[in-house]
Amino acid sequence: MEGFFIILLVIVVAVAIASIKIVRQSEVRIIERLGKYHKTANAGLNFILPFVDNVRAVVSLKQQTMDVTPQSVITKDNVTITIDTVVFYQITEPVKAVYEIESLQKGIAYIAITTIRDIVGKMDLDSTFSSRDSINTQLRQVLDDATDKWGCKVERVEIKDIKPPADIRDAMEKQMNAERNKRAAILEAEGKRQADITLAEGKKQATILDAEAERESSIRRAQGAREARVLEAEGNAEAIKKVAEAKAQEISMVYKAIMDSNPNDKLVAIKSLEALEKVSQGSANKVFIPFDATKAMGSLGAISEVVKNK
Repeated sequence: MEGFFIILLVIVVAVAIASIKIVRQSEVRIIERLGKYHKTANAGLNFILPFVDNVRAVVSLKQQTMDVTPQSVITKDNVTITIDTVVFYQITEPVKAVYEIESLQKGIAYIAITTIRDIVGKMDLDSTFSSRDSINTQLRQVLDDATDKWGCKVERVEIKDIKPPADIRDAMEKQMNAERNKRAAILEAEGKRQADITLAEGKKQATILDAEAERESSIRRAQGAREARVLEAEGNAEAIKKVAEAKAQEISMVYKAIMDSNPNDKLVAIKSLEALEKVSQGSANKVFIPFDATKAMGSLGAISEVVKNK
């Protein structure tokens, strides 16, 4: 009897263990009952009926990556290139991902291959290298629309590498070297031109500064000469003024002395003759003698005769 209870206990424990299913985080399990979809077991502790319920599939809800096999694609200008692509996708509806398609990854890969060939076949070789973002966007949109019915969302598509044939690569490298040399020559010529412009601007500025300095110097010299002439003229005027004042003072003194000595007509005549003598000593060729002066000269001659007789 004890053996029976032990066997029964073992069976009960085995059934209990079989009925308990622990699902990890970011995963779900598709449970079938008698071959038909029953429920989706989410993360945590779940219970099923042993021998009745069955786990059909374990589906990861994480974002997944899938490398698409490198494909040979012919461009619009008949160049065969190899494109390597990676797809980032995430399962949003596990039931559809299990029951709507046999293999989700194969479906994504086949659609990616056909779409790449369609997109790149409409481009020439140069466009494929310069339009990677456009190719990625178009490919992601097509894949996302196609896989929506499979409960999958394509988050991102990236072209990892585009490999042209060896001869095309050699030609492209030569073209790139030629472009580099061309850019280097252009940059060198531009630098030389800029240097020449800078040098010319410097010479121009130096010439302008020299001209301004010469002009300023000329102005200052002219101002100095003018001030010197003004000072000289003022000095001459002051000297003439002093001389005139001295002459006026001398005449005033002489006049006063004459007036104090009670002059008569004879003395006046003698002074007139002295003045005429000084005038005649000048550089003029002709001397005009007033008529009154001739009278004085006659009187002076008479006086001189009287003096001689005496």
